[in-house]
Amino acid sequence: MEYKYILASDMDFTLLLPGEDVSRENAEAIKALQEHKVAFTIATGRSSFLVGKFAERLGIDVPLITGNGGALFDAGIRKDIFSADFPEPKLRKILARVLEDKVDAALYSTTGIYFAPCSSRRGFCEDYNKDVEPARKAPLFDIGEDYLKNSDIPAFNKFLLIDPPEDLARELKEDKELSIVSSGPSFYDVMTEGVSKGKALLELCDILGIPRENSFAIGDSENDLSMISMAGHGIAMGNSDPKVKESASYVTARCEEFGFAKAVYDYILPLIS
Repeated sequence: MEYKYILASDMDFTLLLPGEDVSRENAEAIKALQEHKVAFTIATGRSSFLVGKFAERLGIDVPLITGNGGALFDAGIRKDIFSADFPEPKLRKILARVLEDKVDAALYSTTGIYFAPCSSRRGFCEDYNKDVEPARKAPLFDIGEDYLKNSDIPAFNKFLLIDPPEDLARELKEDKELSIVSSGPSFYDVMTEGVSKGKALLELCDILGIPRENSFAIGDSENDLSMISMAGHGIAMGNSDPKVKESASYVTARCEEFGFAKAVYDYILPLIS
């Protein structure tokens, strides 16, 4: 289908509640968008391998923004069409600190999701895999304490650090070669310099031939701020961080009140009709 507009939506606490499926109300709103030539895509901090089943159920036929903009994922062929990987020296330096400090961490790659020894995210990823056919399950791998002894390690586009030590968090935030945002309480999303959901959304507009001013973005957290401020029309959830609300053109209801669907029917569709 040839689309005239695009809506990029965050997942957790925007399109759905963590651990739950997309509600009937929100799924119907997405269908209404597509019928009005609005491309719908997910823009999430999650790994590319944790979004495929949602893309299939929602009939998404355009690339997905994953890893906070670290990758563009084609769910149809189940491959990243772009990945902003860390240079290997930087990757090894960060990973060495993660292993040395025993940080709760997960790493995202085009080959799968990798877990540091102290990671608490494996259970979340295993839950995702429970109702997915074997060929579409997220590939999950464990990183041992001696992992860096390997001469050849995968390229990674994101570190998810949960409640890292203060000195490490400060060091990463001060590193001008990195982009750091929060995707939840005590969650530090670490990507390469310049990576953001907003930049990825504008690049996706160009790929699809959609004018950038015809872009919409909706979200609730700090990692959504870039796309809400850079999109032609930014929408904040009622449960959003105050900074997100301040940057938005429209504030909708809370996630549990189907704020996504409300934004579609009360703001987006009237605006494009």
